[in-house]
Amino acid sequence: MTDEAVPVVLVTGAAGGIGAAVVRRFATGGWRVVATDLTAPVGPDIEHAIDADLTSVAECRRLVAEAVAAAGRLDCLVNSAGVWTEGPVELTEEEAYDLCLDVNLKGLFFTTAAAIPHLITTSGCIVNLSSDAGLHGNTGAAVYCASKGAVSNLTRALALELAPRRVRVNAVCPADVDTPMLAGQARNFGGDDPGAYLADLLALYPQGDAARFVQPAEVAELIWYLAQRHAAPITGANLSIDFGLTAGS
Repeated sequence: MTDEAVPVVLVTGAAGGIGAAVVRRFATGGWRVVATDLTAPVGPDIEHAIDADLTSVAECRRLVAEAVAAAGRLDCLVNSAGVWTEGPVELTEEEAYDLCLDVNLKGLFFTTAAAIPHLITTSGCIVNLSSDAGLHGNTGAAVYCASKGAVSNLTRALALELAPRRVRVNAVCPADVDTPMLAGQARNFGGDDPGAYLADLLALYPQGDAARFVQPAEVAELIWYLAQRHAAPITGANLSIDFGLTAGS
């Protein structure tokens, strides 16, 4: 098979825990990988690395244009870039609000918009990173919930809009994932005891003493499945990967 015929995935947020796992899974599966982050990620699994600030619409458009120019095609877009913030609504600063919505929603929206014409050509797909917070409310995380709730419903709307053009759109909705982002979340918002912060998160899971955090590779495996042709019937879905955390919601 020539390079021109090998499917290509574009992964945003590829320097993060989930993004890096997605890069590895697609490369292992024989796909060509274009990866982006604020600083261009590096690694043997990445064919093309592009730095991009997804809070800028122009940067989102440049990213997709450069990715397609470099790889020659686009078969899957994985919108993995994301940031976390939390705190009472009345204490939320505009800067934190803007960053969360700009990365989690605006960047995803305009990267997707730029990718659609190329995905129509290949009958490709989009996989968005939503969250359990996109399916139910989390106390103290209203801004993050707003961003991910929008991603989940945007996924449904896009799936309907693009189905006649043979492009599938789905979202995966992980609970807490064992990544540097989660560790930073505990440091930044866990006060004097980040360990207790993480323990409190685990206490919410129905597994009790056996509870653990989702691993990045587990999320990447679900994303990989959704990108395959045998997943053709699945579109417009928000798929939980959360040990049942949202099952009772």
